Amino acid sequence: MATVKRKSESLTDTSKIKDFLVSKGLSYEFYDAPETLNTLLKQKALNDAEKEEILSGLQYRFDELKKKYNYQARDLVVLHDEVPGISDMLAKFDKLHYHTDEEVRYIIDGSGIFGFIIGGEKFEVHVSKGDFISIPQNTNHWFTLDAANRIKAVRYFKDNSGWVPVYVDEKELSIH
Repeated sequence: MATVKRKSESLTDTSKIKDFLVSKGLSYEFYDAPETLNTLLKQKALNDAEKEEILSGLQYRFDELKKKYNYQARDLVVLHDEVPGISDMLAKFDKLHYHTDEEVRYIIDGSGIFGFIIGGEKFEVHVSKGDFISIPQNTNHWFTLDAANRIKAVRYFKDNSGWVPVYVDEKELSIH
């Protein structure tokens, strides 16, 4: 279940989290992953066949989201401390940036932190298993792993080409 950390407070109540994120233009839902996938989800690393097995086990969710949001593709990202080049990979996303396509994540294992600067407010959304978050195109954000140093997330795309990060200098933004 997500937690929102603002300058003045932390939100842990699901309805308050959803209301706050909607007020910032973000979408948030909570979806349990099927228990039949638990054995694979508990593994630290996954090979390509295991990733495909998980995606197949979540095909029903993709079909629902395709109808509702017109997503065209999806993949599974698995990050942990033993992934070769993990520091370089995370360095691309832990700086303030935006994408020209929305960024959508369904966290199926592990946890991480999305940070945002929206409407002059800087805040963090700590995501974990079951959290589904959609970040609209051109929304300033960053991402990093938390202390658990591991996450498995399904990424959904309308257009893969819009997913290149465009970096933003935080000093140029007005933050309250």
